[in-house]
Amino acid sequence: MSCREVIVLNVGGVRFVTRPSTLQQFPESRLARMVTDDDREFKLVNGEFFVDRDGALFSYIVDFLRTLQVSLPTDFSDYQRLQREAEFYGLYPLADLLSQEHLLKPRLEILEVRFSLQEMQAFFRIFGSCSTTIEALAEQITVFTGQQSGQGWNSPFPSQKPLIPLPLERPSHHDIVFLCGTEYSAGDQFVARYVSIKPDNRKLINGTNVLGLLLDTLLKDGFRLISTRTVASEDKVECYTFERMKRAAGLAIMVNQTPGSSGVAQARRSQVQKGK
Repeated sequence: MSCREVIVLNVGGVRFVTRPSTLQQFPESRLARMVTDDDREFKLVNGEFFVDRDGALFSYIVDFLRTLQVSLPTDFSDYQRLQREAEFYGLYPLADLLSQEHLLKPRLEILEVRFSLQEMQAFFRIFGSCSTTIEALAEQITVFTGQQSGQGWNSPFPSQKPLIPLPLERPSHHDIVFLCGTEYSAGDQFVARYVSIKPDNRKLINGTNVLGLLLDTLLKDGFRLISTRTVASEDKVECYTFERMKRAAGLAIMVNQTPGSSGVAQARRSQVQKGK
């Protein structure tokens, strides 16, 4: 079998084509022994190895052998069945990772935006159940401040005076607090605060416009709006609640070929952060 460039497997009627080296990632597994004809249960029929197992689940096993990561769909639920398949093929590092089902399941993420409008200022507070999302959002939001002369809420552009970026208030790892608009300073002077939300480059002073851009940013990031309500009618505090299913961090293993190990794969767990 060593002369073959590719191997064809028929697993429960589903065909897979892969390289021998992929199946030999774990030399002591049954798939590796199949390549060297050391496992007689896998029969070669018309140039294909027939395996009487679940073909749909085998696609995840091949993906694991190619990437050494467990990456499953957000709606996946057959963890125990896939673990049994991994044990059948002798892929015990994979079976071990699948036993940690709580680490592989996607998690529901909640994010809440509170907005209030008072005279010439708008106040924002963002709370999220996932601190990493709040950290990423904080990097997108910048508040600029500067002294303006005779300008109010409806001023469309900042004056030629330089604006100074302000740090966002962070009451906790799960909160962001900021405001925009103008407030009276002295004479005809106003302190103005503008908000910019990347990748949009505009500096917005109108609170309603900032709210619209913020909600649009969250929707584009995979959140969906599930409720709106008025928290405090006297202060006119509006609350917008979002949710999304966040893919869990993928579990991976590192395979080390150590001297004297006879090619036996040594596995250790690590966590690899996946995309949204």
